[in-house]
Amino acid sequence: METFNSKLPDTQESIFAVMSKKAVEFGSVNLAQGFPDFDPDPKLIDVLSYYAKQHKNQYAPMPGVQELREAIANKHLNCQSVNYCPNSEITVTAGATQAISTAISTLISKDDEVIVFEPIYDAYEPLIQLNGGKVIPITLETTEFSINWSKVADAISDKTRAILINTPHNPCGTMLTQDDLNELAKIIKGKKVYIISDEVYEHITFDKKQHLSVSTHPELKEKAFVISSFGKTLHITGWKVGYCLAPKELTAEFRKAHQFIVYSVNTPAQYAIADILQNEESYLSVGKFYQEKRDTLTAKLLGTNFKFKPAKSTYFQLIDYSHLNYDDGLSLTDFLVENKSISLIPLEPFYKISRAPKFVRICFAKNNTTLQTGISNLIDL
Repeated sequence: METFNSKLPDTQESIFAVMSKKAVEFGSVNLAQGFPDFDPDPKLIDVLSYYAKQHKNQYAPMPGVQELREAIANKHLNCQSVNYCPNSEITVTAGATQAISTAISTLISKDDEVIVFEPIYDAYEPLIQLNGGKVIPITLETTEFSINWSKVADAISDKTRAILINTPHNPCGTMLTQDDLNELAKIIKGKKVYIISDEVYEHITFDKKQHLSVSTHPELKEKAFVISSFGKTLHITGWKVGYCLAPKELTAEFRKAHQFIVYSVNTPAQYAIADILQNEESYLSVGKFYQEKRDTLTAKLLGTNFKFKPAKSTYFQLIDYSHLNYDDGLSLTDFLVENKSISLIPLEPFYKISRAPKFVRICFAKNNTTLQTGISNLIDL
C-alpha cells in the first residue's frame, strides 16, 4: 500500500480529546476539556426554537446575518469603545478556530513565518503548517507568563508575516496590558507584519480587571484580525458561532477564503444570539459568574500543598505540583484520571521549544457539584 504523504506528520490527537476520553473510560470528573457542563440561558434556547419555527433554516448571508453583525458592532463599541462597520468589517464564522484558520489562510503562504507564544493553544501550529508557514515560538516568562518584547523584536525577520497572540490567555489566565500593546505596535511599525488576536475569553475577566482588545490601539487595529466567539461567553460551545473583526481591506481578503471554507454559519443560531445580545447583561455578567467559580476552586486549594496565583481571566486555573514526585504533568494527569477520579490537562502539549513548568490546568466551567467533587478528589494529594 502506498504511504500517504501527511501534511501534519507529527500531529496527534488533541490532549483535550485524550483526557476527556480517559475521563469517560475511568469514570472520572472531567475538569480537563474547556466546556461548561451546564445549559445556557433558557431564553437563548427559546429564541433558537422560535427562529427555527420562523423558517430561518436556510443559508445565511456569507458574512453573517445583518442583525448579528450589528449586535457584534454594538457590543464591541460598548466594551472597547471601538467602531467596526457591520457591513464591511465584521464576519460571522463557524467558531473562533475557523476564524483563526481563515485568517491564517488569508495571510500565510509557503515559508512565511508566524510568531506565536508558548504555552500555545494546540490549534495554532498545525493551521500555520497546513498553509506552508513556519512557526516561530517564543516562550512566555514563567513567573508571570508575560511576553519579553525584546525577544519578539529579535525574532522578526524579512519572512515574518504575522504575530498570533491570545488575550485573555489559555491556559495561563493572563491579559495583555496597554504597555504590551504599545510595545507590539513599536515592533511592527513600518513592517508588513499583521496581527491575529484570539480574544475568545474577552468577557471572562476577574477582580475588576478589564480585557483590552488589540483593536483599542489605532496602529494595531489597522493590521489586526480580532477574533472571538460566543461559545465561551454564552455557554454554547457546541453552537460554533464566532466572528472576525478587521479593517475593510483585510475583511475583503478574509471573506474570499471564508466563502469557500464555510460560506455561511448556522442561521437560527445567529438570529438567536443577535436577540440575546440586546440585553448587555448577557455578556457583561459572565465575568462575575465565573469569578464565583474560580473563588470556590481556589478556596478549596488553599488548604493543600498546591501553589497557585488566582487566574486573572478565562475559566482555567493553573496549579503548581512541584511538591509532588512527578517528572512531568503527563504522568501526573494519567495518575489522577486513573486513580483519583479527576481529569486535568498537563502543560507539556502547550510547549514546543521549552520544558513545560510544573503546572497542570483545571477547567472550572462546571456546575458546583462537579467542581466540588473534582477538587475533593485532588486535595488529599
